[in-house]
Amino acid sequence: QVQLVESGGGLVQAGGSLRLSCAASGSISRIVVMGWYRQAAGKQRELVASITGGGNTNYADSVKGRFTISRDNAKNTLYLQMNSLKPEDTGVYYCNKVGLRYQWGQGTQVTVSS
Repeated sequence: QVQLVESGGGLVQAGGSLRLSCAASGSISRIVVMGWYRQAAGKQRELVASITGGGNTNYADSVKGRFTISRDNAKNTLYLQMNSLKPEDTGVYYCNKVGLRYQWGQGTQVTVSS
């Protein structure tokens, strides 16, 4: 089974930036839609960004214009560039396939302070 390892999170001040990475074991087909999810304490896990194998992207309204999702299919790696971070962006960020998801990884913590 595919394993997912997220990294790049940390503590950042409001207005700052972070770049998250997600490394997947094995090869993920280019046709698989991948996404970044976040879960804040007391909230449901939310899909915040997704990307198709062809590079089409979609974003939750809460992050649109601030986050950019990208992928390197050759490296089986997914990225999330997060700019202009807000305290409400705080949460654990996970990567996964969109639809028929793999087992969740541990996620990476993003904390935005002000």
